[in-house]
Amino acid sequence: MNDNSRYSHQQRAPLCILLYGSACLLFVLGVVLRHDPAISWTFPLTGAFVLLLAGSFHYLRVEDEGDELLIRFGPIPLFQTRLKYADIESAEVGRTLVLDGWGIHLSPRGGWVWNLWGRDCVVFRKSDGEVLRVGTDQPHELATFVNSRLHA
Repeated sequence: MNDNSRYSHQQRAPLCILLYGSACLLFVLGVVLRHDPAISWTFPLTGAFVLLLAGSFHYLRVEDEGDELLIRFGPIPLFQTRLKYADIESAEVGRTLVLDGWGIHLSPRGGWVWNLWGRDCVVFRKSDGEVLRVGTDQPHELATFVNSRLHA
């Protein structure tokens, strides 16, 4: 958090290392097993896809953009969402389930999860009833900032 009027935080996690390692393994296996026609192109192609995912899930940035909160994975900006402050009823510190895991998906409890690493999160309840859980290593700071924007 830079000051009381703006919020910007970037969480990094070792998830991308697992993805980079998997991509490298697929490339190596593609070379080693290149005499099998299906593997010679399938493994490197899959490795390239996993490499793209690794670059997309290197960090999770949550940033104030005036009237909305930008939530995006990066540095390759394939996955992002915007949450207008006017649509948020509440923001509270919470915990994700072990079953929630990492990435972007529906939670067994309902609502969406955007999480990179760990179980700490901020639970956003929207006026339309939708729930969004955003993983962060700064849950208290993020919830405090968003609540200050809701009551301004």
